Amino acid sequence: MASSPESPAPTTPVPIETVGAVFLVFLRLGLSSFGGPVAHLGYFRAEFVERRRWLGEASYADLVALCQFLPGPASSQVGMALGLMRRGYAGALAAWAGFTLPSAVLLILLALGIAGHSAALPPAALYGLKLVAVAVVAQAVWGMARTLCTDAPRVAMMALACGVALRVPGAFGQLGVIAAAGAVGLLRLRPAAAADHAPLPIAVGRRAGVAWLVLFCVLLLGLPALLEALPSQGLAEAAAFYRSGALVFGGGHVVLPLLQAAVVSPGWVDKDVFLAGYGAAQAVPGPLTTFAAFLGASMRGAPSGWLGGLVCLVAIFAPSFLLVAGALPFWERLRRQRRTRAALMGVNAAVVGLLLAALYRPVCTSAIERPADIGVVVVAYLALARWRLPPWLVVLACGVAGWLLGPGAA
Repeated sequence: MASSPESPAPTTPVPIETVGAVFLVFLRLGLSSFGGPVAHLGYFRAEFVERRRWLGEASYADLVALCQFLPGPASSQVGMALGLMRRGYAGALAAWAGFTLPSAVLLILLALGIAGHSAALPPAALYGLKLVAVAVVAQAVWGMARTLCTDAPRVAMMALACGVALRVPGAFGQLGVIAAAGAVGLLRLRPAAAADHAPLPIAVGRRAGVAWLVLFCVLLLGLPALLEALPSQGLAEAAAFYRSGALVFGGGHVVLPLLQAAVVSPGWVDKDVFLAGYGAAQAVPGPLTTFAAFLGASMRGAPSGWLGGLVCLVAIFAPSFLLVAGALPFWERLRRQRRTRAALMGVNAAVVGLLLAALYRPVCTSAIERPADIGVVVVAYLALARWRLPPWLVVLACGVAGWLLGPGAA
């Protein structure tokens, strides 16, 4: 009896997670990811490269490199891309919501008048959270360097990128380093003939990618024009926060000057309130860009409160989604070309150098003040890298250690 023909093997892995499972994974990260965007990338790497194996080291580095090129908060964009690859658009929304909502809700509650409870977490405990960020970033730098800087030219590029980033801090310096590393890689590096990682299961076609990029431009140019025709504070808030998310590279702290000009200058938010919210944003997990939710909830005119927080939160993150969904289909195609892979080898080495620079400044310089702090960092690193303890447990332990040992402790 003739055997039935075998079904062709799928070209991309079939996701096994539900949208709800994706949301819960990112919700846990949103509740425990302290330390800023560089630390977030370390948490993501530990969760999705090492533990869950959603993608390989090189694929993850490619995503980080892509999101470094795009405006907006890089760690949130990497999260959106991971959700998009696993469960499509619903997965991207679930990943963003899970990672973003914990800090957004906390900051909206603060804006609504619960500022008196902001001192419930002692400053020394916050100091301990900065120490765990040192361990997280160090683990990410070491793991990525072992995989992506395996020869002398790439080690040299990593070191040079680190030096330039320390000498020329800021978003433009980072972009220049990445662009230069890509050019050097294109001219000097020789990648293997075969791709060194599995294909990314991208759930966006090229036509859809073009449509998302067009929508990004339409909103960037169209919202101010629509505001001229239909003036309202709600539309003005959406336009201002969309513009802030669309035009700033680096996210996080880099976006703050734009936000201050957008909400303090027109009198929407008092300067003292703005600064108080910024201070509170340092104490919550997740992306610092959720500071937009605090500002939206603090608006003097309507919409404010929960509605204002939601409007500003969605507006500032919308460009990130549109750019990620629009760029991913073309990024996957380009990186499979030999010349593109050569450039990516240089870019990946530079990304490791940028992470190394960030490990020194501001992560180490703002966290380590005494010899005892080095001991806490070493124990935290061993807990993450060698003992494989859950990141949330290490974060909690470092918070307690900071409470007991940090400045201002009894």
